[in-house]
Amino acid sequence: MARDVSDSTPIGSKAELIAWIAAGEKPASSFRIGTEHEKFPFYRGDLAPVPYEGRAGAGGIRALLDGMRKRLNWEPILDAGHIIGLAGPDGGGAISLEPGGQFELSGAPLRTLHETQAELVAHLADVKAVAAPHGIGFAALGASPLWTLRETPVMPKGRYRIMANYMPKVGTRGLDMMFRTCTVQVNLDFASEADMVRKLRVSLALQPLSTALFASSPFLEGKLNGFQSMRSEIWRDTDKARSGMLAFAFDEGMSYEAYVDWALDVPMYFVKRGDTYHDVAGASFRDLLAGRLPQLPGECATMSDWANHLSTLFPEVRLKRFLEMRGADAGPAGMLTAMPAFWVGLLYDTASLDAAWDLVKDWSTAERQALRDAVPRQGLAAGIGGRKLIEIAVEVVELSRAGLARRACRDAAGQDETHFLAPLQEILQSGRNLALRLEERYRDAWHGRVEPVMTEMEL
Repeated sequence: MARDVSDSTPIGSKAELIAWIAAGEKPASSFRIGTEHEKFPFYRGDLAPVPYEGRAGAGGIRALLDGMRKRLNWEPILDAGHIIGLAGPDGGGAISLEPGGQFELSGAPLRTLHETQAELVAHLADVKAVAAPHGIGFAALGASPLWTLRETPVMPKGRYRIMANYMPKVGTRGLDMMFRTCTVQVNLDFASEADMVRKLRVSLALQPLSTALFASSPFLEGKLNGFQSMRSEIWRDTDKARSGMLAFAFDEGMSYEAYVDWALDVPMYFVKRGDTYHDVAGASFRDLLAGRLPQLPGECATMSDWANHLSTLFPEVRLKRFLEMRGADAGPAGMLTAMPAFWVGLLYDTASLDAAWDLVKDWSTAERQALRDAVPRQGLAAGIGGRKLIEIAVEVVELSRAGLARRACRDAAGQDETHFLAPLQEILQSGRNLALRLEERYRDAWHGRVEPVMTEMEL
């Protein structure tokens, strides 16, 4: 999650909220790829979590951010005097913290997957160089495999204090989501309202398939948890008002306005004025828009309030001025590039997008939800429409490969983007995603111990 937006332009009507999203439209020639990934910092010596201020003899999260600031010369992002992130120049990405210290790269909007890979390689080289003197490594998994909530550090970020207080009121797993999960996401563009709707529907329907392919979280608190994607299971009872499969997106007449109407009905977390986060958890954005928010009498909504509110909505695919794919567990470097490759091949090629829509268009709301509910435990063995998900995945990954081939974006060696799908093709050939392979390692090579996953999954 990058820096909260600061734009004091007042909002006078719902039409302006709709126009803010519509302003994201761009021609296909200007489509970009923005990849975000999170990872768990840990002390290599004893596999302990890394607190903000560090511990005796070793720096912590603050030291990592200070080191990255000096190395990259990026602008620090502060919260009540604490450095809690870094902003790259000219909108060129950001580094931020999730509530439990998960270290996140919010990548720059890039043209090709080759550039995405180069960005990832450079980022990992930088964080390793900064972290090594402190004995810190980074594990990429969908859920924290060892630490309890009590053992997990808390980052000094104002919005997270508000969220942590509110989450237990609306679900049983909200704190787990905040403090013990990591994801990889890709942000993709749309050309028009109709293009947005088509991409939103296809990506919502196929998000459980993505979850199954990228599942990497079979452990929690030092033991098997019974799921392939514990991260995805946690989301099932985090906050149903702001998460889920957005059934209304498949209704006739779906539009920017329909999404805005849904967003307006999702309770707020906070209103930020200056450097202060005002806790308004549970309040209505409609009241702020009308200037009658009880917690802040007389305050009217601004564009930054709207942008920040949208960033607190967590459906499986999120609409802002672009679409965010939110269904995948974090994983090793090859999977961190396979994830954007999968969606770029599907959504940025017209023929593949049309074919994907033909594949999912007859699935009912109940079928889509049943698949979403089954996948965290069953992975690619789940089914929909009388077919196993792994069979559908073979077809969908081939659509993605064909889309990437038609994009014909080549690197200096003349290689196109299709090779980024290799980790997914290996999963489909073997029938085993990373979660199943990790379970196998746990039972055999690790002799029933979870601790080795931290070093084996170190980036």
